[in-house]
Amino acid sequence: MAQNEEILQEQEHCEEPVQEVREPEQEAAEETAEVKEENPCAELEKQLAQTKDTLRRTAAEYDNFRKRSQKERDAAFGNGVSFAVEKLLGVIDTLELAANAQTADEAYKKGVLMTLDKAKAALKALNVEEIEAEGLPFDPQCHAAVMQQPAPEGVESGTILAVMQRGYRRDGKVIRHAAVTVAE
Repeated sequence: MAQNEEILQEQEHCEEPVQEVREPEQEAAEETAEVKEENPCAELEKQLAQTKDTLRRTAAEYDNFRKRSQKERDAAFGNGVSFAVEKLLGVIDTLELAANAQTADEAYKKGVLMTLDKAKAALKALNVEEIEAEGLPFDPQCHAAVMQQPAPEGVESGTILAVMQRGYRRDGKVIRHAAVTVAE
């Protein structure tokens, strides 16, 4: 700084103008200021692009969150329905035994059959379907082998001979495996 003052004093005495001596830090600051003044739109465009990118990412995260939450709600509802149906299957089994039992009272049998039909209609309304088993090949994904018997003539080994307890599934998910007898 002292040098600058001396130069200015000398310049006042001289007829020829002397160039001012600048420090490098001062020159860099002035150049940066000039660049900012020359191109303020470029910086604003850069900030705008960053803001748009942040907004797009936030919107995508929210959309993913919304979809994931919906799937979790649907799964929770499905699990609740499956749990309730599983608890009611024992009642349906008992109604089927009562419907197949011999009785002299036709009105009683008719009442049991009507109740069983309503129970099956309720299962159908909940998208619960019975697992087909008899005469089909054994599938461990939906059948539980309770017993094996020698295969009768003309029946392949691994074929289901009888259903001891019906199995049910809802939307492809097994609620209860069918208890079956399988040919050896």
